[in-house]
Amino acid sequence: MKNAFTNFNEYFLLFPEEVQLKMEVLRKVIHSQNPDLEEYIGYQMPAFKYKDKPLIYFAAYKKHIGFYPLPKAIVRFENDFVERKFKFSKGAVQFPLNEELPLDLIEKIVQFRMVEIDQKKS
Repeated sequence: MKNAFTNFNEYFLLFPEEVQLKMEVLRKVIHSQNPDLEEYIGYQMPAFKYKDKPLIYFAAYKKHIGFYPLPKAIVRFENDFVERKFKFSKGAVQFPLNEELPLDLIEKIVQFRMVEIDQKKS
């Protein structure tokens, strides 16, 4: 299946302005953890690579932003998701659109994933 978009901006334009703004904040927070992260479209979602390895995926839906940091990060931050009442599964967490993004938690997850990738390369 071919993507209908080729970059983050094209993807963002598929959604209402308030959702676009949230996704842009998410994008900036992820980039703030390492300015050399590479943006790409993976599995038809905005995604980031770190050292040529998938780091994070995200996607917008009607009522939430799905955040896909891969399974080990979900396990590591499960207590945070429960405490903050976020829905989550083995590979994803949902950030409701009617709430502020948990920027501190997102930063920690991104940092965790970068360390995870660094450790695999060693």
